[in-house]
Amino acid sequence: MITRLKWFVLALLLAFAGPVMLSAQQEVTPPAETPAEEEIAPEPSAQTVAEEPAPALSLAQDDEFEQLASRAEQLAQRDDASLFAIGRLRSELVDWRDRFLDQTTVNAGRLNTVAAQLEALGPVPESGEEAAVIAARRAELIAQQDALRAPRILAQEAYARANGIIAEFDSIVLQRETAQLGVRGPIPLNPVHLMAALTAITSLVQAVTAETAAEFHAMLENGQLWQVLPRALALFALGLGLMIWGRRVVTRWRNTMTVSAGRWRTLRLFAVSLAQLAVPLIGLVAMTEAVTLLNIAGLRGTDVLEAIPQAGACVVFGWWLARQVFPEKATGYLGYAAATRQQGRRYTGAIAWVMALRILLNAGLRTFDLEAGPAAALDWPILVVLGLLFWRLGLIIKTPPESAEQEETPQPRMRGLVGRASIAAAIIAPMIAGFGFVAGGQALLIPAIVSVALIGVLVLLQRIGHDLTRVAPTDEDDGRGLMALVPVFLSFVIYVLSLPVFALIWGARVDDLTELWTQFREGFSIGETQISPTDFLTFAFVFAAGYILTRFIQGTLRKSVMPRTRLDLGGQNAVVAGVGYVGILLAAIIAITSAGIDLSNLAIVAGALSVGIGFGLQNIVSNFVSGIILLIERPVSEGDWIEVGGQMGYVRAISVRSTRIETFDRTDVIIPNADLVSGQVTNWTRGNLIGRVIVPVGVAYGTDVDKVTAILTEIAEAHPLVVMTPPPAVLFQGFGADSLDFEIRAILRDVNYVMVAKSEMNHEIAKKFAEAGIEIPFAQRDIWLRNPEVLKGDA
Repeated sequence: MITRLKWFVLALLLAFAGPVMLSAQQEVTPPAETPAEEEIAPEPSAQTVAEEPAPALSLAQDDEFEQLASRAEQLAQRDDASLFAIGRLRSELVDWRDRFLDQTTVNAGRLNTVAAQLEALGPVPESGEEAAVIAARRAELIAQQDALRAPRILAQEAYARANGIIAEFDSIVLQRETAQLGVRGPIPLNPVHLMAALTAITSLVQAVTAETAAEFHAMLENGQLWQVLPRALALFALGLGLMIWGRRVVTRWRNTMTVSAGRWRTLRLFAVSLAQLAVPLIGLVAMTEAVTLLNIAGLRGTDVLEAIPQAGACVVFGWWLARQVFPEKATGYLGYAAATRQQGRRYTGAIAWVMALRILLNAGLRTFDLEAGPAAALDWPILVVLGLLFWRLGLIIKTPPESAEQEETPQPRMRGLVGRASIAAAIIAPMIAGFGFVAGGQALLIPAIVSVALIGVLVLLQRIGHDLTRVAPTDEDDGRGLMALVPVFLSFVIYVLSLPVFALIWGARVDDLTELWTQFREGFSIGETQISPTDFLTFAFVFAAGYILTRFIQGTLRKSVMPRTRLDLGGQNAVVAGVGYVGILLAAIIAITSAGIDLSNLAIVAGALSVGIGFGLQNIVSNFVSGIILLIERPVSEGDWIEVGGQMGYVRAISVRSTRIETFDRTDVIIPNADLVSGQVTNWTRGNLIGRVIVPVGVAYGTDVDKVTAILTEIAEAHPLVVMTPPPAVLFQGFGADSLDFEIRAILRDVNYVMVAKSEMNHEIAKKFAEAGIEIPFAQRDIWLRNPEVLKGDA
């Protein structure tokens, strides 16, 4: 298999090496000798170059554009102007418009310098009196500024004129094309027109045959046929071998790769399938060139011969696309059944052959002066056949997949929509063509067929992108992150890039697309500021670079610098967050400056909007400012135990707008920063972890209070978290309703364990009191009934 492939590649190299060798043998004209001495004009000084404004255009170019614009304006006012003349003048105007667009930004550096000089002089005094030297210098700079702006203004005026004429031309072309689609011609079903169409086809066959025979005898008689025949036969044999044997070799090669596995399998198969598409096309072009070398085709035969590569490309592409979308062995990406795939290949190939026949007929009949009736009678049967085949293909496209349990059955809505649209186009186009609207039928059916073919190619590209970025899930969380969105992003990019192709298919001209691109490049104006896509790209690139740099600095500070300082965790987080805010702000300012966006003109608009925004976003702004205050003053830091608004817990994160607290129930509470700044906050761990624990205890009346005090003191001093400086205290609080009330008050080393310490002390108190026979009272109540006799009577 590999040996055959090597011989195949060697044959291709030999076929195309001849022209390269012949071109290499041609004599090369030696370069003309330059004169030994040339007069070199003196260079202008740097000061002269800096101060002289760049001219918008030379006088000759101005006259040339004026003449072109005048001719274009006169042509736009004529009703009988040809589309060819309009297209030629439009292309010239587009070139001039691009030049003017580039000229609208000349002298940018000098204008900035002059503006800075005027700003350095300061504003004119209110009294109007200033030093004569300063006034003269100001007037000189203003004059220089006006001179520098003049080329821009002239270029903008010329750009507006050229753009307006181009818009007029586009409107004229669009109106004519729209009117042509709505014109009703002769009925193609008229027998007279049908007979004329058959006569035209017969005449074409006879003319091609007669011209070919005459040219063949002429070449044979003058002996030129024998000179080119060997080369033509060799080229024809090579082309025939590529079409038959070469395609089979590539097909076998691809079949051997289908058993391989891996992420790149789909991409490799698609690349080899492109070889299946390219090899027959190269062979067809070689065979066509071989026949052209014989020079035996006449005028009409040459037209047909030149159309053979295009028609053959249509057939080969249909064969290739049918086997990609409806594969023979595998189920395929769309999950169709075997019978459905077989029908899809059959109808796709039939449509490709009919389209190729249409291309050949149109090329052969190009020189025939057919009237509208016979031309319609010739086009309508082709539209009918295409409509029937396309209708069947639409039914196949909307067919449900083979199994609903299949792993991948993508785009059910899209295939249903494409199938229904194909059926509608296949029915409507022949019907309206039968009533005389042949141009409208062709403008509907042919683009619909080509659009479906393009959708098939997009589905293939989408499958390749999906396979290349597929993440093999190892657990239920895999495949849900950022990598899972990559196929969606690739599909979006593919479909967006295909929009210009769809526009061209449905009748848009290249000039229309270039016009949209020009308008996109021009951008839009806000006041006196012109914002173009280049400005957006510059802003996005600079801001992204600044943002990435800021995050890098934050990571370095958090992991390498801050741990080596004496700052606590809250202070470290505050420094890192502050660096992040400052870095993002600086990145935005530098990006705006680099993009050349002048925000001074937006000051009035921003001032007007700030009033309304201030009322609507005052809470957000208040929380933002409070967040900055928290980072600077640090009354609350991450890790602190605080109590605010009835909520108690640990501070886990301080953001721009709010602070997140984790309560002891392991729930997160989001508190606005304004509440932490303006409200009352209890911080149990601010500065240090020392805190006090209070344990209330009640004993029965009649108990020895000195004994109780001694026991409680012993328990407090024995606890490991209690510090001895100051020592714990036992207080006799008073005489309660049911008990003598005592309290243990002690200072703990870590207030975070206050509940644990309190619980352990209560356990010790219960144990010691039981050993000492001290009773812990509980509330008792006696119930007296005022009328028990009534209850007895009811009973």
